[in-house]
Amino acid sequence: MKSLIIDDEPLARRELRRLLAEFPWVEIVGEAGDVVEAAARIESLAPDLLFLDIQMPGGSGFDLLSRLDHVPRVIFTTAYDQHAVRAFEVNALDYLLKPIEPQRLAAALAKARSAPEERPAEVRSSDILERLFVRDGVRCWFVPLREVCMLMAEGNYVRLLWGKERPLLNRPLNTLEQRLDPKRFFRANRRQIINVDFIEGVELGTGGQLHVQLRGGPEVEISRRQARLFRMQMSV
Repeated sequence: MKSLIIDDEPLARRELRRLLAEFPWVEIVGEAGDVVEAAARIESLAPDLLFLDIQMPGGSGFDLLSRLDHVPRVIFTTAYDQHAVRAFEVNALDYLLKPIEPQRLAAALAKARSAPEERPAEVRSSDILERLFVRDGVRCWFVPLREVCMLMAEGNYVRLLWGKERPLLNRPLNTLEQRLDPKRFFRANRRQIINVDFIEGVELGTGGQLHVQLRGGPEVEISRRQARLFRMQMSV
């Protein structure tokens, strides 16, 4: 797997090279120390995987990704933990804190090796989220959105119904909706978005409404206005 190390610290790049020597299938094709150099190397070398620092001269790792027409797989390597949420919003495979532990690196590389070839072509506001980093009190989760049966507004927060967990996300539902896969998620009403993969049954309600039963979740009422769209999309 062709890989590029992007970090403004030469010692950090050298240490990562040393750790990666344990993985002969990882081919390091180059290095870069800032955003401008990295963009040029990505264009010329077409790497499959980026080991990407966040804080660098001339712009951040996120600035670099926003400039690319095609984004390779990304593993962030940084000394700061406060950017984890944003990192997973741009579909990073993993987020490694320096000094990098060999076991964590091995786990991240396993993700890179098993990840689908096709990655999002651009990192923009319209990109579809695949997973969310959620911190609720002292607990944290990396939540695959395909496993979430429903998202429910609670004021300016969103409650995720994810298996037996009910974590609360500090983000408005309307903002999050713009990043959801429209083929998987459907706005049932003003407060609820459902994952159509979890629908077990649909019943007609009064006044043109519909009621859907979610697998492992509650019964949800689809408003009259949304019911028409639901019937068209789902051939109900």
